[in-house]
Amino acid sequence: MEIRRVTLFAGHYGSGKTNIAVNFALYLARQGKRAAIADLDIVNPYFRTKDSARELEEAGVDLISPQFANSNVDLPALPAEAYRLVEDRSLYAVMDIGGDDRGAYALGRYTPFLLEERDYQMAFVANPCRPLTRTPEEALEVMREIEAAGGLPFTAIVNNANLAHETTARTVLEAVPYMEELSRLSGLPIWMTTAEEAVAAQLAGKLPDVLPMRLQAKYFDLPEQRRAPPPKPLFG
Repeated sequence: MEIRRVTLFAGHYGSGKTNIAVNFALYLARQGKRAAIADLDIVNPYFRTKDSARELEEAGVDLISPQFANSNVDLPALPAEAYRLVEDRSLYAVMDIGGDDRGAYALGRYTPFLLEERDYQMAFVANPCRPLTRTPEEALEVMREIEAAGGLPFTAIVNNANLAHETTARTVLEAVPYMEELSRLSGLPIWMTTAEEAVAAQLAGKLPDVLPMRLQAKYFDLPEQRRAPPPKPLFG
């Protein structure tokens, strides 16, 4: 799995960006890298990297999040400390970008630094089980909107097909044609597949570059995650 100095995760609302960002930062720490993660999501106050603050701290991962995250105050403000992720090139940085084009606007202030260094991975998190990204064409539209808002082109795709606690290995495997078509339409490679640890174990040897994840407890709380239907077959 290719690792660049800065890794950004962006996608449609509810695609699973935050869970992946947290788990990838922990993965970097396990690889012996000096890692930091920034919560740049000023749109959705429900899922926060701060929910995993204790686990990140124990792993030695620096957490940068809005001052009022997980409080009764929700202000669309980003901490100045987040600039450290693009300025300190000794860090392996992870950025959790807000959903869709609205969330990507916050990315614009860091884009010049990222384009200058050219050592970033901008990963589009794709989940065909979510409304509004049920087809590769819909996902591509979201991708282009995010790129236009943030000024930073995507470089890769993450297969995060899931139905929360109802996810099986079959859920992930059946999404492969979707991901391959999205890859063809966008011209971007499928960088990795993400799945909860038990499901990831079942995918061993069936898909390359699988990142096992521990999911935040909140992920299972939303009714829309529990009731989401599986993706429709693309072909046949």
